[in-house]
Amino acid sequence: MAQVLTRFKSRSWRDRFAAWFEPSLVVVTVVPLVIGALLWMLGLRGAADALWIAATVAAFVPALYWMIATLVKGRAGVDLIAVLSLAGTLLVGEYLAGALVAVMLASGRALDAAAERRASRDLRALLEHAPRSARRRVGDDVQVIPLDRVAVDDVLVVATGEVVPVDGRILDPVAVLDESVLTGEPLQVERASGEPVRSGVVNAGDAFEMRAGATAADSTYAGIVRLAQQAGAENAPVVRLADRYAAWFLPLALLVAAVAYAWSGSAVRAVAVLVVATPCPLLLAAPVAIVSGLSRASRSGVVVRGGGALETLGHATTLLMDKTGTLTRGRPRVVDVVTAPGRDPAEMIRLAASVDQVSPHVLAEAIVSEALARGLELSAPADVAEQAGRGVSGTVGGHRVDVGKLPEALTAVDWGRTVVNRATLDSAAIAWIVLDGALAAAILLRDPLRRNAPRTIRRLRQAGLDRLVMLTGDRSEPAREVATVLGLDEVYAGQSPSDKVEAVRRERERAVTVMVGDGVNDAPALAAAAVGVAMGARGSTASSEAADIVLTGDRLDRLADAMDTARWSRRIAVQSAAVGMSLSLVAMIVAALGWLPPAAGALLQEGIDVAVIVNALRALRGNPALRVELTADTEALLHRFAGEHDTLRDTLALLRTAADGLAVRGGDPVALSAVEEAHRFLVDELLPHEQAEETELYPALAKPLGSPEATATMSRTHAEIQRLTIRIGNHLGVARAAGRIGPDQTDDLLACLYGLYALLQLHFRQEEENYFTLSDDGSEYAGAPGKSDSGTSVQP
Repeated sequence: MAQVLTRFKSRSWRDRFAAWFEPSLVVVTVVPLVIGALLWMLGLRGAADALWIAATVAAFVPALYWMIATLVKGRAGVDLIAVLSLAGTLLVGEYLAGALVAVMLASGRALDAAAERRASRDLRALLEHAPRSARRRVGDDVQVIPLDRVAVDDVLVVATGEVVPVDGRILDPVAVLDESVLTGEPLQVERASGEPVRSGVVNAGDAFEMRAGATAADSTYAGIVRLAQQAGAENAPVVRLADRYAAWFLPLALLVAAVAYAWSGSAVRAVAVLVVATPCPLLLAAPVAIVSGLSRASRSGVVVRGGGALETLGHATTLLMDKTGTLTRGRPRVVDVVTAPGRDPAEMIRLAASVDQVSPHVLAEAIVSEALARGLELSAPADVAEQAGRGVSGTVGGHRVDVGKLPEALTAVDWGRTVVNRATLDSAAIAWIVLDGALAAAILLRDPLRRNAPRTIRRLRQAGLDRLVMLTGDRSEPAREVATVLGLDEVYAGQSPSDKVEAVRRERERAVTVMVGDGVNDAPALAAAAVGVAMGARGSTASSEAADIVLTGDRLDRLADAMDTARWSRRIAVQSAAVGMSLSLVAMIVAALGWLPPAAGALLQEGIDVAVIVNALRALRGNPALRVELTADTEALLHRFAGEHDTLRDTLALLRTAADGLAVRGGDPVALSAVEEAHRFLVDELLPHEQAEETELYPALAKPLGSPEATATMSRTHAEIQRLTIRIGNHLGVARAAGRIGPDQTDDLLACLYGLYALLQLHFRQEEENYFTLSDDGSEYAGAPGKSDSGTSVQP
């Protein structure tokens, strides 16, 4: 590891020279261009021409060197056209055009050089997380030694919060580890004595001892660094748009000029052909469209490192993505609170959150967030104790509260076994609540799907991605559940960083491939893909540095925005270049026939350049066909109903609780009371919400969505919700008269309750995915939406 760091800290004289030369070239071309323009407006034409000539010559010399280097490699591209263009403008006296070409050439080379230097920054970012030393135990003495002195079979001590230095095996009875840096999964794991532990993971519990099984150079984290280095080195750049067109335009221009000279014997005609063949549509229009796309992308929270990445993204057809933090939120969330009979769910989560306030555990954080979101007032706990891998205990209001794993002295009762079964089916974690020594409640938590993920996946397919693949370090069951919900084409679970790189390589052999991730474990795969995209808001430094594109906000849908921007910008760039070159070709033919002298040809070429540049600037607006215009009132309605969803979702559990009680207890008065409570919720809270959506929100969405039919299926669902509510009410009317729910009613009432619970869960998700995500910020994201007086423009 130390050798890798040393190698990337040292730079050759060429690297140091390149680091200052390209930016300097931009300065020495831009400054004369700007000052010359000012002098020209003041009437000092001679001084202006002199400055523009200086800028042209300053770019011509390095361009000649780059052209020769390119030809030596067996390629001819824009560099060759640039040299001829710069020389041609000097010969015919088009000095302003020469200065413009010089600026575009210099700025393009500066961007390319910055991208080439990215590989070393990527590796240094990875190494920021790497440990530099280790604690080695020799007898009763613990010594801090350099990492490269760790030998196999050394006994090492890893303190709380430290990074495991090398691969090895646990010696203590249990170690609590945060493996998210390698797997991407947010939940901490326990490793028992004798189990393997990998370098790069973080000790999230008490200090533990381990036996080294490998040196630092042969351990997992060093392997990740090497993977990133190799992947970045082998990822050849895609041929740029201008180079592809230059491959045929240049020989054609030279051929027309040669034919004109051979046919007429006039060198003036040949020069005139070269003048109108000056490839500013390639050197100016195409880059302007791409740069405009970069600007538009940055306004929506997408940082693209260069035009090459945006161009490549524009014709990608395969997308690989991580699950945790990319398709899911990356943080556990409370999905339900199940209590023992007679316990209040709100009070149980309040007590649990009061104790969990002092714990840094990721599940504790989720429980506290849920309690605060419900508006519960937390109490200050006393006598708090936290046991790594077991949970937190403390005293709240005179009651002893334990939150965490089920104590060995207790066994799950009937309702507890139901919780365990449900957690297994839902791939959820359980935080048990023990109150004064008795099992009182269970909190189920899981990493939920991002609200806008399904809509984003549909948009990505519409943008031209025909193969969507998930790569995740998570288990197969939750990974396949997510893949099924989103309709992905392939899923690979239990993937190590090297597995992800291999998968990216396989896919890249078949198509232009994009990889999306957010953790250190994703960095090598991001470097291996044609385009790497990092979720920058919560992603690691390594993943952001290894990526070509960084989503600065915690918004997966911004990737779809980037795809739309890339394709639109590339379409405008191709259109500008094609139209410009076609006009130039017509002008070349006219010049070859002797009907267009060089001076007039230069003016005509300037007109062509201006026309195609103006057209290229259309990329700043984005594709108008893909925009949905929301008025301020409609956006306010979306925020209002999204907030109501968050409130109602917490109460939907009443339906399931009532059904579970009816199934277990039969139709006794307690079960009847639970069904009545669920029915009151439906009549007093849910149905008014659905009716307001029907009369206020859906009509407002008809115009931005294109037709009232866009909400027709949701309206039909509203009708079914009302029908089932009425049916439950009819059952209750019969049951109240008898004082209990009759056996002949039980089956149908269970079907209504369970069916309505499932229907509402699906209905809420559909509305959130299809409608509420039209709002720029969405209720699951922080930050204010971008608004104007006329409303908001968003992508569908």
